[in-house]
Amino acid sequence: MKDVTASAEQPGQKKRARGRPASSASVGLDVILQNARKTFGKRGFEAASVREIARDSGVDAALIAHHFGSKETLWLAVVEQIADQMSPMIEATAALRASPLGARARVQSAVATFIDAVFDDPDFGIFFSTSVREEGERLNVLIDRLVRPYHDVLVPLFEDAAKRGELKVKDANVMFFMLLNAISKTVSYGNLLRAFSSLPEHEKKFKRVVLDTALGMLA
Repeated sequence: MKDVTASAEQPGQKKRARGRPASSASVGLDVILQNARKTFGKRGFEAASVREIARDSGVDAALIAHHFGSKETLWLAVVEQIADQMSPMIEATAALRASPLGARARVQSAVATFIDAVFDDPDFGIFFSTSVREEGERLNVLIDRLVRPYHDVLVPLFEDAAKRGELKVKDANVMFFMLLNAISKTVSYGNLLRAFSSLPEHEKKFKRVVLDTALGMLA
């Protein structure tokens, strides 16, 4: 990915004050987008500040404006970054339709893949849980770019397993949202769970328990 790089400081130039973002520092656009995701996730679109994102990224706010233009465009870029990261998971889930695995095992494999993705990037769950409160065009973008592509490959696995009597799924669409929200929020808000359990301190064990619990919901 392209780097955000400003010109190097010339001899005799006034040095920046200690603690100020260095516009001359090389910061990848993906780093800015990751920090933007965290800020949008914590505060929501309206309350999020480009200056805060710039500060967390160690760059000047003008540099973000130069590359992304508006806060709206920055938010859209965050969604596209997440969509790119989700693409391998969606492709792997779609491929399960042609797998020799049984219908139940296909669902189990899909859920395990989703859990791996959430543990790899728990910020996604926080961003999504905040962003779904949006209305209008931003909500439409979330549905079209993040939700529908995954829904359209996972729900048929639920439906097939239910049809074959291998899983009890009353409504595949409801199961899709209940299961994904339960998993993503449990992992993303592990700091809350720490008040009651030490599991978040042991990622491998935590992931195993989340998977077993999720599969238990499908039993």
